[in-house]
Amino acid sequence: MAKYSFEFKKKVVKEYLDGKGSYERLANHYQIKYSSNIKKWVSAFRRFGDEGLIRSKKNKSYSFSYKLYMVELYLNTDMSYQNLALLEGINNPVLICRWVNDFRIAGPDALRPKKKGRSKLMKSSQKSTDKNEVNITAIDTSGERVKQLEDELLKLKIENAYLKEFRRLRLEEETLLKK
Repeated sequence: MAKYSFEFKKKVVKEYLDGKGSYERLANHYQIKYSSNIKKWVSAFRRFGDEGLIRSKKNKSYSFSYKLYMVELYLNTDMSYQNLALLEGINNPVLICRWVNDFRIAGPDALRPKKKGRSKLMKSSQKSTDKNEVNITAIDTSGERVKQLEDELLKLKIENAYLKEFRRLRLEEETLLKK
């Protein structure tokens, strides 16, 4: 459940727009921890109207190309997540933040849609009645899993090469200091 109801947010926004107080004064009056929350509500209300204050019950899905476009737009401009979300009509700026962080950590592949649910390990006709028996066909050889393992292997190889070079430089420095 959301911490603040739609009615409460609308009441606070209306008071601000009617000039009954600043962000800080209204935050103190209604015991809202951060006055920036009111600022976000006002911005969302100005851009989207009542829809900007309503917490969505459905998760909207975005395409890979749209996510990549948003990340590149954020990285290439000086816009904040909030301003970018308002510009593009996204009611949740944290979503853009998550996309940017995922992109920085794992690259563009992190923005691709992921399959939902459990992966099917074996066909129902091949299920074994003996629980102790290991079935070789149960190994997941899907292309997605192989790609994930190849990416992990590449990262580990890079990390290993970096650590070896770092060790070599450190040993070289120690030998220079001993002389």
